[in-house]
Amino acid sequence: MSYEHSYAPPPTPRGTPPVRINLYSDTQSKPTPAMKAAMMEAEVGDEQAGTDPTINELCERMAAFLGKEAAVFMPSGTMCNQIAIITQCRPGDEILAHETAHILTSEGSGAAALAGAQITGLRGERGQFSLDTLKGAIRSKSRHSPPQRMVEVEQTANSGGGTVWKLDDLNAIADFAHEQGMVTHMDGARLTNATVAAGIAPSDMVAGYDTVWLDFTKGLGAPLGAVLAGSSAVIGQAWRWKQRMGGALRQGGICAAACLYSLDHHVERLAEDHTNAKALARGLAQIPGIVVEMPETNLVFFDTTGTGIDATTLNARCREFGVGFNINKQWRARACTHLDISAADIETAIQVIREVVAKGP
Repeated sequence: MSYEHSYAPPPTPRGTPPVRINLYSDTQSKPTPAMKAAMMEAEVGDEQAGTDPTINELCERMAAFLGKEAAVFMPSGTMCNQIAIITQCRPGDEILAHETAHILTSEGSGAAALAGAQITGLRGERGQFSLDTLKGAIRSKSRHSPPQRMVEVEQTANSGGGTVWKLDDLNAIADFAHEQGMVTHMDGARLTNATVAAGIAPSDMVAGYDTVWLDFTKGLGAPLGAVLAGSSAVIGQAWRWKQRMGGALRQGGICAAACLYSLDHHVERLAEDHTNAKALARGLAQIPGIVVEMPETNLVFFDTTGTGIDATTLNARCREFGVGFNINKQWRARACTHLDISAADIETAIQVIREVVAKGP
């Protein structure tokens, strides 16, 4: 069994109690009653014809939020990534990204299958590569080499532990990429986690990136939706690809209303998730045999090697007590704090994991 990027939660064995404290992912959060009310009250129309006022409002707000000319609503972040690649790369082009980037590890080789582009993974600590590493990956221009077209970063870096790229590093990488004639793309799945943690305005953090998107289904708690932003020309082409891929919606304003609600009510509260993640990390670090990567945002990775219990087994045993988390590798797990996890839930989760570990392999 491969443990790499095991994002699908395991099936619950018959008779196992339901997971009450779901640390598997922030994608597991549920819309709040107030968000549902906003969805039901949304003014809707035909998005495909450009007449859904709620989607139009969301796209206008997101373009301003990210400091870009235009934006387009998408069903998912993966579609945002893939359409950003398709609209800016040609078959045979090369994309430079971290070796753990979502576009490389978790999107079904979409860049190759859909755009005909190849992704070269760059090494670096905790999901981030340095400017020197990027410079070292630049090829001499030759008919024997693929045209290097795009540099991609992921903010926050998921597999790196939810780490936040520093603004100076982001800008230096973007400036160098542009000097090389390349475009820049930011996978902003958890961008607002990064901006809240760093205290930096989203438009400032993404200023150097030609395209960027934000996911509303993670820390922001919406049931679906992401928005891709960039120049008017790129977003115009993105719309064509959205149409081709069947992503155009009808009364999608019901979903966009949830995203608008999250912008108004769920951004600043991400700081609570970060506080809860740090509390979880401190508690796990006190359990004999568990080694914790201290979090910068809402993702807590921990190693179970010292307990003698692999991550899958530990998760299965904890699920019997209503606590579940994500399996990243055989001995590496990820716990994610979010809208539906309280400080009390964190204390309960720590206690359950402590008691399960104490029973031994």
